[in-house]
Amino acid sequence: MAEYKAVAISEFFEKNKHLLGFDSPTKALITILKEAVDNSLDACEEADILPHIIVKIKNTEKDIFQLSVEDNGPGIEEKYVKDVFGKLLFGSKFKSLGEAGMQSRGQQGIGISASILYSQLTTGEPAAIESKVKDKIHYSCKLSIDTATNMPVLEDEKKLETVKDHGTKITMKLKGLYRKTKGPYDYLKYTAIANPHAQLIFVNPEGKKIIFKRVTDKLPKKPKKVAPHPHGVELGTLMKMMARTNSKTVQSFLMNDFSKVGSIGAKDICKLSKLDPHTRPNAVTRDKSSDLMEAMQQVKLQRPPTDCLSPIGEDNIIKGLNKEYNADFVAACTRPVAVYNSIPFQVEVGLVYSKELPSDKQITLIRFANKVPLFYQQSECGIYKAVAKTQWKRYGLSQPGGSLPVGPMVILVDVESVWVPFISEGKQAVASYDEIIKEVKLGLLDIGRKLGSYLSAEQRKYAKERRMKIFDRYSEEVAQSISNLTGKNKEYIMTLIKKEVVKRNE
Repeated sequence: MAEYKAVAISEFFEKNKHLLGFDSPTKALITILKEAVDNSLDACEEADILPHIIVKIKNTEKDIFQLSVEDNGPGIEEKYVKDVFGKLLFGSKFKSLGEAGMQSRGQQGIGISASILYSQLTTGEPAAIESKVKDKIHYSCKLSIDTATNMPVLEDEKKLETVKDHGTKITMKLKGLYRKTKGPYDYLKYTAIANPHAQLIFVNPEGKKIIFKRVTDKLPKKPKKVAPHPHGVELGTLMKMMARTNSKTVQSFLMNDFSKVGSIGAKDICKLSKLDPHTRPNAVTRDKSSDLMEAMQQVKLQRPPTDCLSPIGEDNIIKGLNKEYNADFVAACTRPVAVYNSIPFQVEVGLVYSKELPSDKQITLIRFANKVPLFYQQSECGIYKAVAKTQWKRYGLSQPGGSLPVGPMVILVDVESVWVPFISEGKQAVASYDEIIKEVKLGLLDIGRKLGSYLSAEQRKYAKERRMKIFDRYSEEVAQSISNLTGKNKEYIMTLIKKEVVKRNE
């Protein structure tokens, strides 16, 4: 007879590293960088601190890199360090049942501890962690994960003397592959564009220090936590919510535990489901729960709240792009909030046109989800499909069938949501939902029209300059011929010709 046993989540991921984005050395280095930087940005913003993040990557031996990420965030209290860094599925990113939550960079609470797990599996070395909370002692330790129990193992704990006021630093050694293109530099550059309030410092393996400067001192709008909307709930979730709610009646449960449900809406739902509004939620049977859920989908309610989102903003997109590219033309568009499966989302797009970029190659497409760059699975991503389906020829660019346009241009697209629908656990491509594709295309059409107007104006300007050069080239000969015919002064005739040329070109 076969033996059965429960497997710790850390042991499961030890054998299935690809599910977390560690399926190649190149991708592993980017994934770990992403998780550490995401945590730093989120921690700073939640504490109303303008982020200052230092990233260092050092090649210690063949295919082995030491990566450190240091921030000026609020720090993590000593008693929480071992659980935050040493337990998979532990953290602040988890939402309680019935809480739709708010927009954030991480959604699984698994990233940084999984990164430590990967580093110890590939090098056998623990992670070094430092944390300084304001008015408390600077704490340092080395940490690894016991994969059999999903529990942290601490060693070399110290209390340090420091002038640092607050912040966190993590250092890991891992097996990876450093690429100069589509690697850590590009990842940080794109992160700086979408987060212009952050200052990022990068020291690359050659020891070169690169600064991505902050261009605004204004922190992004803080998203607010919201309750789920009735139109997006599933039966199992509804039943668990009713079993755990503090509300005493079904009517008050609908009003208190969901967003956009008032007393009239709650009564209409109860009436349509043939359920007494005063019934205790935990007394509702499975069949009645099914009737209730069906009624929730049918009753007309207000759209989900939108204050759970925090867009970059058109001005900040333009600032971010101008900061990193020598642009001849920049445009941005923030679309109104839309909804898929009753989950609010928002699309933002930006565009850079620069004569310094290659004119005979496909444009650079920078994809984001909640301001986090997406590097892999581009052709499978809904963002890519929306850009490829847009008719760029009408805006003056060439475009091979079904692919990205060709020209000296960069396009930025960010999809922001409480729950971004990724196509896999690696979180590198957004699902091709019709609603998302539509919003991306509408944003692209907006900046496309602006680009078309710019290119048309440039063509008119070029035509005028060309005409001026032609007249300049032959004006002396024309003036001499007219002078010979009329007997008038040649210089006087040339002055009249130039005045007429200027007048016609104004």
